[in-house]
Amino acid sequence: MVMDMPKSALVVLDFLTKSGPLAPREISRRIAVPLRTVTFALTILYSEKVLRKVPNLMDMRCPLYVVDPEKARTVFMKYGRTMY
Repeated sequence: MVMDMPKSALVVLDFLTKSGPLAPREISRRIAVPLRTVTFALTILYSEKVLRKVPNLMDMRCPLYVVDPEKARTVFMKYGRTMY
């Protein structure tokens, strides 16, 4: 069951769905949201298993976050949004 998501988590999820795997700092830069807010959103999405982490071969200190399409679809349906 998907918990209630803050608006920042929905914004990050929507962006990742369209832009593919990215590191937190890159997400923050591209959507002009503070890194702390992005990190909070990623933590929520990851704990709900809407995202998964994959190694970033360019910088192993910063994992990339990848969207699980089925779980993302569930979240978007709950909030009346469309995917893509």
